[in-house]
Amino acid sequence: MRALILGLFTLAASIVAGPAAFAEPVHAIAMHGQPALPADFKNFPYVNPNVKKGGKISYGVVGTFDSLNPFILKSMRTTARGMLDPEYGNLIYDSLMQRSRDEPFSLYGLIAESVEWDDDRSFIQFNLNPKAKWADGQPITPEDVIFTFELFRDKGRVPFSTRLDKVAKMEKVGDRSVRFTFNDQADREFPLLIAMTPILPKHATDVATFDQTSLKFPLGSGPYQVAEVKAGERIVYKRNPDYWAKDLPSKVGFDNYDEISVEYFLQDNSLFEAFKKGEIDIYSEGSPTKWARGYNFPAVQSGIVIKDQFTPKTPSGMLGFVFNTRRPMFADAKLRQGLAMVFDFEWVNKNLFDNAYTRTQSFWQNSSLSYLDTPADDRELGLLGDIRNRINPAVLDGTYRLPVTDGTGRDRNVLREAVTLLREAGYSIKDGKMVDAKGTALAFEIMTQNEGQEKLALAYQRFLAALGIAVSVRTVDDSQYQQRSQSFDYDVIVKSFTSSLSPGIEQVGRWTSAARERQGSDNFAGVADKDVDTLVNNILQARTVEDFTAAVRAHDRMLVSNFYLVPLYHISAQWLARHKHIGRPETVPLYGYQLPVWWDESVQ
Repeated sequence: MRALILGLFTLAASIVAGPAAFAEPVHAIAMHGQPALPADFKNFPYVNPNVKKGGKISYGVVGTFDSLNPFILKSMRTTARGMLDPEYGNLIYDSLMQRSRDEPFSLYGLIAESVEWDDDRSFIQFNLNPKAKWADGQPITPEDVIFTFELFRDKGRVPFSTRLDKVAKMEKVGDRSVRFTFNDQADREFPLLIAMTPILPKHATDVATFDQTSLKFPLGSGPYQVAEVKAGERIVYKRNPDYWAKDLPSKVGFDNYDEISVEYFLQDNSLFEAFKKGEIDIYSEGSPTKWARGYNFPAVQSGIVIKDQFTPKTPSGMLGFVFNTRRPMFADAKLRQGLAMVFDFEWVNKNLFDNAYTRTQSFWQNSSLSYLDTPADDRELGLLGDIRNRINPAVLDGTYRLPVTDGTGRDRNVLREAVTLLREAGYSIKDGKMVDAKGTALAFEIMTQNEGQEKLALAYQRFLAALGIAVSVRTVDDSQYQQRSQSFDYDVIVKSFTSSLSPGIEQVGRWTSAARERQGSDNFAGVADKDVDTLVNNILQARTVEDFTAAVRAHDRMLVSNFYLVPLYHISAQWLARHKHIGRPETVPLYGYQLPVWWDESVQ
């Protein structure tokens, strides 16, 4: 009897304590399944753990900047590169955990030495590394973590400003832990997003002026410190020799240069010329024609410049002309489909790109997450429910493909199909013009930001002119492009939607009703559709790999069927040229080359 009573008491205590009572600290977390690396791992597999640090690198970008604060709306499009940077690395601010680029979505300890959570992901607790400190030597504390999230809530930009919307309670636990308990709005990806949030120093952050653009050198906990700023033109970072995390397994082989500079250019041609002269050390190439023909200058011929080609194991993503459905003319899916059909990919690929590209048919092409060649199974149909009635039957069974033209730019059969769709949307050709029932001509503007986009838009303009559709093309400077993009002030815009093997919360910002009118969001198409909201939520709530795959495919089918954009093209390779003194590891991770683990060979 005594044992029974004791057992009941223990059970009751566990129920009161909740799931945290059973949580065990772990070194890493994954969105699905388990992290690939064990607790005693020494370094990520795509780094050189024996690299000799030193030297410098000079990056080049097109654009400008007016702020060193990447967390506020006023500067989100013009923040200096490197502050919070997926390409060059987060040089100033560390986050609670570090992402491995060789796994779909796994995080390893950084500021947080270990993590505790439950199977339902109703909470997550970060146990801070006692060695973690700011560049001024002060320790990183739970108070800093709590301060950061509250500051972002009050004065930050999306997505940082909305992080606490899904948190029921944020509290300090013990001397060096912070626990986030989630409300019913949270999804299974959300704990990982909390873990990736950069942390700011409470003692060195001016709350009163935080939401204002500033060129004041910030204090962070990251591997570098700002050393020099020439507003809008140049920023220089110096490596902090006392960086607290340099020997952590998640940081071994990273941050290898003593100095990193980022130079700004008004045009890509100027940037490329600077690269050819050796003023810039690497150049990422996006044009197949230029890659094939534009690298015959002496530095390439002599071996001073090396051309690298990488093949990541990731989905294609989607590049396209995006219709702003906030504009009444683009509200009809039939109209959007008709306009999409007019784009002659075969002509463009042959005449502009030497047939280097593949037509993009899916947002997750080249992966198991794509709908292509995969009929919707019972699991997916269950997720779709009645939404399946809005999916193109050919998309539902995986056989749909965009039309293949004769490459003339005026394929009569394809144009005839497009006219039929436009007629169903209420348009017809009268006196050589495409007009609606009131006689209003179908006309719109395509906004572009560089010569490459403009060339593509002018081709599309010619194709549409064959149906009496009047399109103007307007190329604007970088600052105006970013401002108008941020405020959704355009008819049609060229945008790229990257795709990963672990899509999640970014789909909320791109496609859901909640983001439609939120300035600065990535919902460039202006989508506000409850069915799309449902499909995105299915992705966020999936608990198994099978459910997750079915949810992404269903979402892919819906996006493709609704023609929110004109799908363009992709290429499987990543092209990058570098001056030979810039070295890199032989191992290329899942997501392709990673610049933060490269180094200066001249110091080896």
